[in-house]
Amino acid sequence: MRRLTLRVHNLSDADVADVFWRIVRRAEAVDGQPPFNDQALVDVRAGSRTLIALVEPSDDEPGDTIIGAAILGQGELDLVLDPEWRGVGFGGAALTGLLGSASPHLTAWSHGDHPAARALAESHGFDRVRTLLQLRMPLSDGDAAAPVSGAGTGGVTIRSFDADTDAEAWVALNARIFAHHPEQGKMTVADLAARQDEEWFDAGDFLLAVDEQGDLIGYNWLKVEDDLGEIYVLGVSPDAAGRGLGRTLTNAGLARLRERGVSTAALYVEADNEPAVRLYRSVGFADHTIDVQYRRKSSAQASSAQV
Repeated sequence: MRRLTLRVHNLSDADVADVFWRIVRRAEAVDGQPPFNDQALVDVRAGSRTLIALVEPSDDEPGDTIIGAAILGQGELDLVLDPEWRGVGFGGAALTGLLGSASPHLTAWSHGDHPAARALAESHGFDRVRTLLQLRMPLSDGDAAAPVSGAGTGGVTIRSFDADTDAEAWVALNARIFAHHPEQGKMTVADLAARQDEEWFDAGDFLLAVDEQGDLIGYNWLKVEDDLGEIYVLGVSPDAAGRGLGRTLTNAGLARLRERGVSTAALYVEADNEPAVRLYRSVGFADHTIDVQYRRKSSAQASSAQV
């Protein structure tokens, strides 16, 4: 096993942040996927999860070398190794060390279903439990789409989010829609405020559907970065299901992305959410890549597997 030290750090430390973001950028350039999702980054900034640096101690050089990073807490692990240091055992050493104090039912994401991450998960007693599809579609000015705002079908109006009046109503609706979702359904007003502080946030990209009484019944929150526009999260109230509102919001989001000059639309959707997958494919989305979530086997499961 490679010699490795795990050290708790904080992103408020400018030197640590510089190294952390350099590793993130390098990993994304090589893997084609960011190593951490937005929720992990929000959590580590807020202090609700811990940033752990993977450090190779040096006997010859002054100082140590940070070769990777992990975000751990709330029963979840995200781990990235600088591409320059892969393939020599540091990933296994890091995971072994991190598991020593982690939850027995720890979950971990593999963004892009990386083969090395798959092998690492299997060798350390993790089962594959969720598959998240990333779908993409090219956009063109000539594509037909619903208007971004204004009256829709059945008395529904599409308008932009207003932080002063919509935050609590949106959090409450989001919790109802995603009551059984392990990440999205737990969003709080504070989480929403943290997203609003991100450089990419634009209230005009946060589309709300309201009924004739002015009640919020759905939304399509978009995230635009460079030339990629993501349907960040789309939800429809259970009370408004079956009326075509999901398609209306999808088309309104695509129209907004075209207004922003975006050439490619993207979204993530649970592979087993067949109605949503069917909707997105019907408007032109196709497979791009997948993310996989693993869960650590319980001791009883591990023992059974060894018999």
